[in-house]
Amino acid sequence: MKLGNFAKGLQHIGLPTNHMDDTIAFYEGLGFTKKYETVNEQAGERVAFLELKGLMIEAYENGQAALHSGAIDHIAIDVENVEEAYRLAREQGYEIVSQGIEALPFWEKGVRFFIILGPNKERIEFNEIL
Repeated sequence: MKLGNFAKGLQHIGLPTNHMDDTIAFYEGLGFTKKYETVNEQAGERVAFLELKGLMIEAYENGQAALHSGAIDHIAIDVENVEEAYRLAREQGYEIVSQGIEALPFWEKGVRFFIILGPNKERIEFNEIL
């Protein structure tokens, strides 16, 4: 079985920003709609999810945006069973860079996720919206 068997599709692309209001305005100008905004209390970051025809961007204001090409932080894959996906990732030897399965209070009931590192040091998040 492949880890991708748990995938339901692309969930979001993670984009760090130094200026949330400018980021929201830019993407709304392109036609994106702000679907959800919150504060990640654990990280002290303002977070906004912006959507355009099924493409979701998670912008988070952490003051660490690279401000050059290649600045996207992660790609998140929507999964149905994060526990089984995590078990398989460990079993198949993927480099897990999260603290196991983590949780955040995003959306109505929260999310659970883990992150692996790809061959180009890209971060791939497997995320289940609860």
